[in-house]
Amino acid sequence: MTRKTQARRADLRPTLPAAENLPREGQTFAGQSLLVRYVNLVKLPHTVFALPFALMGVVYASRTAPVTWATVALVIVAFTAARFAAMGFNRIVDREVDARNPRTRWRELPMGRLSVRAAGAAVAGGAAAFLVAAGLLNRVCLYLSPLALAWILAYSYTKRWTHWSHFWLGAALAIAPAGGYLAVAGQWSDPMWTLVVLALAVAAWVGGFDVFYALQDEDFDRQHGLKSAIVLLGRSRAMVAAKLAHGLTVALLVWFGVGAGFGAAYYGGIAVAAALLAWEHHLVKPNDLSRLDAAFFTMNGVMSIVVFLGALVDRLL
Repeated sequence: MTRKTQARRADLRPTLPAAENLPREGQTFAGQSLLVRYVNLVKLPHTVFALPFALMGVVYASRTAPVTWATVALVIVAFTAARFAAMGFNRIVDREVDARNPRTRWRELPMGRLSVRAAGAAVAGGAAAFLVAAGLLNRVCLYLSPLALAWILAYSYTKRWTHWSHFWLGAALAIAPAGGYLAVAGQWSDPMWTLVVLALAVAAWVGGFDVFYALQDEDFDRQHGLKSAIVLLGRSRAMVAAKLAHGLTVALLVWFGVGAGFGAAYYGGIAVAAALLAWEHHLVKPNDLSRLDAAFFTMNGVMSIVVFLGALVDRLL
């Protein structure tokens, strides 16, 4: 790295206040330990979004194949490791953008709380753990794992060239239920369309709530030439697109339940999930983002858990 480049990056780095006064984003933790810094780098609590759907794929597959605790553990390890690698890679790719954004300039890499080398090592470790876990599951998971990893890593570049990166992210997390199913069954679902419909439901759900998340960066994205649905459509119309995506999510989850043979407990979970999504949209107004954090994290985190629990209870009964 040249001295000129080092000086430019130093200029981007905010002045570090006392540790106890550091601003923190939602779903991050206070503390100076290396573990806390890695946890905050990837916002580990956000794992709650799609992990329940990976386990839902396991529940669905249990109708046709036996499930062991070892398989469940490997699914959790594979999903968490893949997400860790993808999120860490995203932080590396976006580190200079994050340094310019008032909302994100306090993250670990812009602040120098972690070096790019340390973050890169963690990404490599997460990717390796994902590939190993996939290989321990079965050959199908092993063969597909590099493709899945490439797809989720590529998301980090999408805001440079498409306004619909939200749904690329949705497609990335939609791998979770398919992966959970394949981990147990070792083959695609029968009927094959059911797993496709479940994956599409997850993609629509994630795409919709990621539009909400992008609302807080509307001005910054416009000023710096980054793309999003909000930049393309404007705030109000983008929120309508998010509503349509979440309406489609509920419809697809019902369709999946019909094809997969789920019963009353599952549909009860879907009803609660639909109410949570409706409340999420009630919380966020085009001119009032004060409750965005509750809408984005709390409502969606609870929603995914409720859908999974509905499927699990239905399967156990």
